[in-house]
Amino acid sequence: MTNHDEAVAVRPLTLAWVGRHLDVGERIVRVQELQGGITAEMRRLTIRTRDGGTRDLVLRSFVDPFYVERADDWLNREAGALTLLAGTGVRAPGLVAVDPTAAHCEYPSLLMTHLAGRTVLDDEGLEARFPLLARQLVAIHAVRPAERPPEYAALTTADTVVTPKGADATIWAAAINVIRNPAPPYEGRFLHRDFQPGNVLFNVPPSRSADTRITGVVDWAATSWGPADLDVAHCSTNLALLHGPAWGLRFAEAYEEAGGVLAAAASERLYWQVRDGLAASEEVQQVAQLWRGEGRTELTTRAVEERLDAYVTTLMDALG
Repeated sequence: MTNHDEAVAVRPLTLAWVGRHLDVGERIVRVQELQGGITAEMRRLTIRTRDGGTRDLVLRSFVDPFYVERADDWLNREAGALTLLAGTGVRAPGLVAVDPTAAHCEYPSLLMTHLAGRTVLDDEGLEARFPLLARQLVAIHAVRPAERPPEYAALTTADTVVTPKGADATIWAAAINVIRNPAPPYEGRFLHRDFQPGNVLFNVPPSRSADTRITGVVDWAATSWGPADLDVAHCSTNLALLHGPAWGLRFAEAYEEAGGVLAAAASERLYWQVRDGLAASEEVQQVAQLWRGEGRTELTTRAVEERLDAYVTTLMDALG
């Protein structure tokens, strides 16, 4: 194995575990830290093959004690999803190995194939990417697993919502009251549960907008069973915060235009949108910091808070 930055080095037990899952004669020649994750440490491993070529794998390890406690569930979900998706038209990494309880590694880990492409968070070119996101989500929801993943978990409660500074307290109180109500009935679907631009890879570089295409979807650790509206609402919130509220408001329509089916009643669709918008209130600072690290330096915590406030306010206006 060649030398590499100590900060991104693979730990000894994990390195040995990875080695056991390589083909005879293969070795790791480079380790590169991957940016963009919040919950896990991500490493890109370049493997020298017996014929002198190379291939890449990705190693995900949960090292933060807060996340280690949840890693068993998350890694089992991801391993199950990657296995399932190998037989579908949804492009996702291929599962190589998983150690969800750190029986072999220093920390709970998953090893998978590396997908070509990169995330694109810029405003430029969004018009071309927007319908692709909608069509990709419809394809994910069309997957019919023989064994359902666990039921979705709500990401917020009425008591944990964080009202942004300067927001209209009356409007936000009304929004919080929306999620005090029972969830509307729904027909269950296979959900990604964190489908948003940060987890979608595009070809690089698209020479023209017409050439833009999705090369894969990553981060399947929250795979769940629940309403299609929930995945749509989550992507809508992220689009609203990344690109402005108008983009978030348009996504449900784009999803339906792509063939997706949402709740019949507008009030039911808005319930899920409001719920996810309020869930975002609890992690604005964390998400804004992540996006700034990805090049969106103008997305300060305050700027994202203002977009979230505008988005939730518009949803409440529509709810009447």
